[in-house]
Amino acid sequence: MFKSMKTGVLAAILISTAIYAHAQKKITEGTVTYTVEYAPTSEQEAMVSMLPKEVKVKFNGNITKMEMEQGPATITVLQDVASNLGLILIDVPVAQMQFAVKRTKADYDKEKETAPKFSDFKATGEKKMIGSYNTEKYTYKDDKGGTYELWATTDVELPAGFAGESFKDVKGSLVKYTHFQQGMKQTLTIKEIKEEKNGPYKLDVPSGYEVKTMEEIMAMQGGGGE
Repeated sequence: MFKSMKTGVLAAILISTAIYAHAQKKITEGTVTYTVEYAPTSEQEAMVSMLPKEVKVKFNGNITKMEMEQGPATITVLQDVASNLGLILIDVPVAQMQFAVKRTKADYDKEKETAPKFSDFKATGEKKMIGSYNTEKYTYKDDKGGTYELWATTDVELPAGFAGESFKDVKGSLVKYTHFQQGMKQTLTIKEIKEEKNGPYKLDVPSGYEVKTMEEIMAMQGGGGE
């Protein structure tokens, strides 16, 4: 049980922090559905088998919410895309356990340190429809010699910061793009943006949850538990 919970927490962080975009229909709350493709290294292949191929991210203002089921655990990740503060809630009803992990700006910065740094975003003028969105192709590169392309739209505008700091030089919302999270390359494509009532969401620890550090959560699975 602990082993699957650990994998689920890592997977939830990996997915949730990948989900960001920004842009002329302004949407302040709703749900974005992404399809996700992974390009794992040989060491990452085991985790990929447990990762979702489709992700729904709910948002209200600057705060996003994503839920994942992993074994007996439900893992909820809340994140403020403006401040980069976050909260992870872990519920394991069969074991009557509820844990909360607070995530700070320092945690966010530490994860970004090892990720490739993107730059040189250039609009190409090439246009195509992806789903129901008119998009334009951009090229970009990283500091490790990699080259990439993305497709952005100005048809809709999501909350500021939804694309993250790495893509702030792109005009519009990212409909399809590639980046790295926790060292894993992933390509995300928006399947649907639905304007609907969600939240409001807060980063306060709910009553009944025991606050733990991420290190304490990982140590719980370190003793060979299932």
